[in-house]
Amino acid sequence: MKPFEQEVKEQIIANGQNVELQTSADVFMKTSLASKYSYSFSWLGRPIIQYPQDILAMQELIWSIQPDLIIETGIAHGGSLIFSASMLELNAACGGSQVAEVLGVDIDIRAHNREAIEAHPMSKRISMIQGSSIAPDIIAQVKAKAAGKQRVLVCLDSNHTHEHVLAELEAYAPLTSVGSYCVVFDTIVEDMPAEMFPDRPWEPGNNPKTAVWEYIKAHPEFEIDKQVDHKLLISVAPDGYLKRVR
Repeated sequence: MKPFEQEVKEQIIANGQNVELQTSADVFMKTSLASKYSYSFSWLGRPIIQYPQDILAMQELIWSIQPDLIIETGIAHGGSLIFSASMLELNAACGGSQVAEVLGVDIDIRAHNREAIEAHPMSKRISMIQGSSIAPDIIAQVKAKAAGKQRVLVCLDSNHTHEHVLAELEAYAPLTSVGSYCVVFDTIVEDMPAEMFPDRPWEPGNNPKTAVWEYIKAHPEFEIDKQVDHKLLISVAPDGYLKRVR
């Protein structure tokens, strides 16, 4: 496998330097976001609202990290919670933690979504907290849940304004275990035309990517994993895969 793995690494580097490939990916992102491409997919019966490339990237992370806890802000229809729980179930079947779990936080968990999530076979690995992810009492509950966990993976995907995401990073990124990731979704907002978000409080200059850039300036324990960007090419989280290196 070593020659193959080396070939893959070299190809990923080459993809990151391939201007034509990068340009094609950028065009696809702009046109596909405008058509709500990510709304097309589900995971084990629940809408996931993610790009397939990011879903696969998360699968790779969950397998390599073997987290005891995955913290997710933003629940929506629950597809991402179901996905993460199913990956933990597969990890357990392959000798990983039998008690690993997913914690979802959302300011508004709608009754029909909560009911569907709780009725799902993967619900045994899922718990949810309703409230603002940056409220002190909610942060305290999440920290209590993370206490004693050896491997923690964090995913931020709620309110996408700079201020909110930066507050989430300050609250939850420190819970990320060394070698694991804090994944910040929808950093792509910074790279899209402002008119694409007419009814949203976020826009270029005020979004998850600007929050990431500000956060890592003061937190050298995290690095942007550009290899993930070069591998995916098509992703809603460019510069959003933050690896904790110390």
